[in-house]
Amino acid sequence: MSRSARVVPAVPSALLALALTACGGVHGTPGGSGVHDPYFPKSGNGGYDVSHYDLKLDYTPGDKPRLTGIATLTARATKDLSAFDLDLEGLDVDEVTVEGKRARFNRAGQELTVRPHDDLDEDETFRVTVRYSGTPKTITDPDGSKEGWLRTADGALALGEPTGSMAWFPGNNHPSDKASYDIAVTVPKGLQAVSNGELTGETSSGDRTTFSWHTAKPMASYVATVAVGHYRISRSTVGKDRLPVYVAVDPAQVKASRKVLAKIPEIMDWEETNFGPYPFSSTGAIVDRPEDAEYALETQTRPVFPGAPDTGTLVHELAHQWYGNSVTPKTWRDMWLNEGFATYAEWLWDEDHDGDSCRQTFEALYDHGEDDYPDLWSFPPGKPSGAAHISDDPVYVRGAMVLHKIRQKVGDDTFYDIIQGWAAAHRHGNADTADFTAFVEKKAPDKDFGGIWKDWLYGDGKPDEA
Repeated sequence: MSRSARVVPAVPSALLALALTACGGVHGTPGGSGVHDPYFPKSGNGGYDVSHYDLKLDYTPGDKPRLTGIATLTARATKDLSAFDLDLEGLDVDEVTVEGKRARFNRAGQELTVRPHDDLDEDETFRVTVRYSGTPKTITDPDGSKEGWLRTADGALALGEPTGSMAWFPGNNHPSDKASYDIAVTVPKGLQAVSNGELTGETSSGDRTTFSWHTAKPMASYVATVAVGHYRISRSTVGKDRLPVYVAVDPAQVKASRKVLAKIPEIMDWEETNFGPYPFSSTGAIVDRPEDAEYALETQTRPVFPGAPDTGTLVHELAHQWYGNSVTPKTWRDMWLNEGFATYAEWLWDEDHDGDSCRQTFEALYDHGEDDYPDLWSFPPGKPSGAAHISDDPVYVRGAMVLHKIRQKVGDDTFYDIIQGWAAAHRHGNADTADFTAFVEKKAPDKDFGGIWKDWLYGDGKPDEA
């Protein structure tokens, strides 16, 4: 208490609330500045749920690249709000409006805190518009890899897993809050801008061209992408439903990529047979140069590859459209539900295409997998040992081994019922490991999975028996 403070008798909270109500003055409280993700606690925000992003971007590459953006988010308040946060790393915020009225805001690290002119009521749908500009950042992950806005020789590549999307647009940057997207990107004439979903417009004015993309099905922010540069574009359709295929390839990678990308129709047909109906309204790929990124990523409907992928990688990233993009983890602890499934898809492909059977792959890994994956037994897939390890080998390889143990336990018919049913039951939603184990047990109530969960999913070290 400061020396000049005056002691005021305490007012019971109920009487204070009653007095405020009489004055028309009950106010909301600020939304949380994170959703308490176990590995990325600052990611995401509490108090609202986004249903749609409308992003209008203007990008000029070069020695001094500049991005100008107008992001309009349509959201629903999940509590009475006096303020709420958006995730935005770097960039300068010029103006924020909520429901058309200018709002106060402040910045603290990745948090953009918005104080609307009028409080928001629980269940109220509102629109917040952020005007921003600057040089977007490249973000270094806890594991040392690069994401965010990656500059390339002729443009840029935006990659978001796990947190990089906040480098190029403000949002609720956590996989638990999925939304539809409209992304319009204006670039110098002669360049192209490729994103998720379907291309709905391409218009030129003066020396600039705008590419407009629409994603109708819910998408997590980490699988949103923009690729700016020179690309060879091919359009086709696959399957009896003539699903649109849009492929963009850097000219230097066209020859090396041609043969493997020609397998997209075959892979899509095989994956629908194994995993169930494709969950989105288009597919394809973006192939940039090897130096443009350090890894492939399952960006929704249109995976990104740094150079021509091999067949296994293409199978893996397309399998993520079911497992990861449609069925999305509730937290980053559940990463194995993405990577274990996509890795097992590679094993299944090999099994069905004259390669090793899944049993052979599993047994070889159990016997001497640490020769190729030194950290294979360093932690269990259901419990990664920190944010820097959510993309380590145990999540991918041992995650696939968990699925094979389930297959051994239940047999092929029930196993395919499980993986197809899982994709159907949580289509366009979120799920965690507890949801999955409960789902498996419900599908095979006569089987005991306790040993698999204890030793393979959550157990430390190498299990005693294969």
